[in-house]
Amino acid sequence: MLIDTRELFKEIQNASDLDKSRKMSAYMKGHFPFLGIPTPNRRKICKQFFSDVRHIKTIDWCFIDKCWDHAEREYQYIALDYLVKKKCYLNLHDIPKLQVLALSKSWWDTIDTLDQLIGDMGLMYLEIDDLMLEWSMDENFWLRRIAINHQLLRKEKTNTNLLHSILVNNLNQKEFFINKAIGWSLRSYSKTEPNWVRNFIVEYKYGLSPLSIREGSKYIS
Repeated sequence: MLIDTRELFKEIQNASDLDKSRKMSAYMKGHFPFLGIPTPNRRKICKQFFSDVRHIKTIDWCFIDKCWDHAEREYQYIALDYLVKKKCYLNLHDIPKLQVLALSKSWWDTIDTLDQLIGDMGLMYLEIDDLMLEWSMDENFWLRRIAINHQLLRKEKTNTNLLHSILVNNLNQKEFFINKAIGWSLRSYSKTEPNWVRNFIVEYKYGLSPLSIREGSKYIS
């Protein structure tokens, strides 16, 4: 059984709110149009549709592609909500598809969910480590952002050698979204190993942006 895309999309369209759509689009700097559906409402609509396919042990990539083809941002959120629900069925063969999503309609909101998904996969597949090291040097900064933040919230499971290499690969950057990601990564790990983060900042302070240092030092200064 596949998701009843026609019925789901019909309910989503019926839930649109023009006033909210303007505000949501403005919040995202006008990069995407919105239907104006708040996250709790969107997830409530999708709940039964996702429940109907919870027992299927494969990812419906056709459904995801249909969501990604829509202009309104809520559809991409629906696709990502679905992937989060089905993340235990993701495998290495799905990485190219996740990469396509990362490179299409890219912005921090979708990227920050994709890095969580890929990060969870990294705990199951060691091959992800080499891929993240590769992505950390990619010319596309969204892929680099995924690499930088894919270990967020891992705590003691953090691969510090990998984290070190990825961060060093992204020193001396001017891109806001990279420097912010570095700061978040350091800040997150500082809750587990504050001395490691403190020593990293001291050693590489001339390659780290003020933003990265400020974010990374939040809990250790």
